[in-house]
Amino acid sequence: MQNNPQHAFDPIQLEVIWNRLVTLLEEQAKTLIRTSFTSILSDANDLSAGLFNKRGDMIAQANTGTPGHINSMATGVRHFLKNVDTETLKQGDVLIGNNPYEISGHLLDVTIVTPIFFDENLIGYFASTCHVSDVGGRGFSPEGESIYEEGLHIPYMKFYSQGKVNETLLTLIRTNVRAPYQVVGDLRAQVVAQEVAIARLIETLEEFDLPDVEEVGAEIIRLSEEAMRNAIRELPDGTYENELWSDGSEKPIRLKCALTVKGDRVYVDFAGTSEGSKKAINVCLNYTLAYVNYVLKATVAPDIPSNEGSFRPVSISAPEGCVLNAVHPMPTASRHIIGHLAPICVLGALHEILPDRVPAEGAAAIFALQVHGVDFEGEPFSNVVFNAGGAGARPGKDGLNATTFPSGVKGTPVEIIESTSSVFIHEKKLREGSGGDGEFRGGLGQTITFGVRSDQAYHVPLMFERTQFAPKGFPEVQMGRKLECSLMSKKYKKRKSSTR
Repeated sequence: MQNNPQHAFDPIQLEVIWNRLVTLLEEQAKTLIRTSFTSILSDANDLSAGLFNKRGDMIAQANTGTPGHINSMATGVRHFLKNVDTETLKQGDVLIGNNPYEISGHLLDVTIVTPIFFDENLIGYFASTCHVSDVGGRGFSPEGESIYEEGLHIPYMKFYSQGKVNETLLTLIRTNVRAPYQVVGDLRAQVVAQEVAIARLIETLEEFDLPDVEEVGAEIIRLSEEAMRNAIRELPDGTYENELWSDGSEKPIRLKCALTVKGDRVYVDFAGTSEGSKKAINVCLNYTLAYVNYVLKATVAPDIPSNEGSFRPVSISAPEGCVLNAVHPMPTASRHIIGHLAPICVLGALHEILPDRVPAEGAAAIFALQVHGVDFEGEPFSNVVFNAGGAGARPGKDGLNATTFPSGVKGTPVEIIESTSSVFIHEKKLREGSGGDGEFRGGLGQTITFGVRSDQAYHVPLMFERTQFAPKGFPEVQMGRKLECSLMSKKYKKRKSSTR
């Protein structure tokens, strides 16, 4: 835990500054959405925005975005600072990278980091991660068997130098992707959005007579960590286990976790999880950590800010090379298929001690549809559309229909799909009866029939899950009827969970 900052912030003043930071980050996210070139950002909101101190610790994040992006960026920004000489950074410099093993898990997520200068001093960074429409190679597909097949890998490097764009890099990107106009447009939108955030932050620093974000950031992080540790202390010490199975690719995949609560810390160990797949459904450890952090905080302490402080009490591990800890050159393009099941596995372990807060298993997947080919005019296209299955039943309530839990990605409306892409929709409706049985059923899935505006063959990589192993429910008595414990109750039973 960090030491108390020298500056003693008045609680009201700190709250005002905190809300100002979240507001300017929301402005960053909304600017990115409004200036984007694809529905991936403008409608699905597959993005993140965050403020970091000089060491790469995340102070705050925008409300808009997805846990997989913002929580992986929370640790991924440090890799930028390790690989770039920060002492040489100048006003107007912008960094870029899409390392799939150290940031968000696949090449399609590009992270841009902008240094913040105030009174000619480097005081921190704004960053964003966005899913671009194409990176060349096999693109958004589970069929790759090596990272080298999956597209363009951008090393940690400068995108802009003192305000001047790296034209060589832009030429490489345009040459290697199927939708250069959209890809480059979205990358530039990230840069512009961060320029807006910097301007708003400088206004805030001047208004409150602050030289930088160090002291206020340290206090925000300290309070978040303290609150998270206090929430964890309310849980019973012990180890709680769970496992689930997924369809996998060449064979079914087992996810197994042991969640250990010890004092004010939580440890999650995925030992016993299946080895990595030959196909591109492997998950980097950073992405696994991102979603485990998300569901733990959402369940145990949902009102605490997500930042460096709330992450510190949580540790995870997984055997190197297993499906949840991919290493180079394992393919990862469709890592969300398994990555979104890892937190569901952890929720199953948490159910033993917090049954009134944990939902049952759901589809836990974004059913991403990428279509790429050549349109009627002979131009290459690459379109990505997000859809969702149903979320699991909640304590005392049905699950949400067609919702991408645990992701925050939104489904794209039919009108947007048809007006901005080569895809047209014949039918899109909820699939009645798909939520399962029980007093409180899971959310409904969808039936979607589509076509493509092309007179040539086109490619549709299939990324689906839960066709062989249906989501498991929880007993009705634990779904909101005879609840004997709550977060603040001391009447917990310390025991290991059973596999359901």
